[in-house]
Amino acid sequence: MQFWWWGYLEWAGMASRAVWKGQLRLSLVSIAVEVHSATQSGARVSFRQIHGPSGQRVRYDKTVPGIGTIKSSDILSGYELGDDTYLLIEPTEIDAIKLETKKTFELVQFVDTADISPLYYDKPYYIVPTDDLAEDAYRVVRDALRKSGKVGLGQLTMRGREHLCAVRPCGDGLLMETLYYADEVRAAEPLFASIEDDPADEDLLSVATQLIDRKTAPFDPAVFKDRYDLALRAMIDAKKANRKTPRTTVADGGERPKGANVVDLMQALQDSLKADGKEAGAVKKHPARKPRAKAG
Repeated sequence: MQFWWWGYLEWAGMASRAVWKGQLRLSLVSIAVEVHSATQSGARVSFRQIHGPSGQRVRYDKTVPGIGTIKSSDILSGYELGDDTYLLIEPTEIDAIKLETKKTFELVQFVDTADISPLYYDKPYYIVPTDDLAEDAYRVVRDALRKSGKVGLGQLTMRGREHLCAVRPCGDGLLMETLYYADEVRAAEPLFASIEDDPADEDLLSVATQLIDRKTAPFDPAVFKDRYDLALRAMIDAKKANRKTPRTTVADGGERPKGANVVDLMQALQDSLKADGKEAGAVKKHPARKPRAKAG
């Protein structure tokens, strides 16, 4: 048995797709912009799940006990009240919530870069102007941030939740980074409480400092490689070259296996979108995070 594998680049051979479009606003200045993900989620080797005995792809069906497979259009949002009781909400009711930040990203405050703890940074995005007319104002904001050394803060609604965001210059453009809210960051003190606060031994501290100085160099991310991913690719290449390695061919139009409970969520969501006449590229890959303990 062999799992069918694929490693693909999300942006390979295709243009980047905007995850948000709207206005970047600074006081009375509005700039038409697009927001694009700055990372590539498909840059590493990934696998599909294959049913060993049949050699077919494992699929995901949304099911209800006693009913079986159900339609996506019949699914409501349930907010848990406790004791297995849920408040039922129509998806259209959630979509109808009106927030200005769905189309406008206003920079409402500016802070020094060092004022934001690394704990709060989540994911990076590129902000780009949509046309030549927007470029002039875009460059003014970029250069003003560069000259002041400040980071702009604002909120933006994207992928089903309102994000706190920080904006800073990045090369010729602007980088936006989503930030965690205060109640999403755990307090560190309970975890560090047992660590003694006594100063380190001076001799040991001196040696450690010399080691740090010796290994200090400008940051170059290209120096670091994902060795696990490289090892996976080497193993896959060796197996591809070996004709004795088991293989399977998966039929695209085959009948879905009954009772499959191992998930292939992306395939199921794409099938649902096609059935609804929507583009598969609009799938949300990540659900909104549940708030965690408030920082102390």
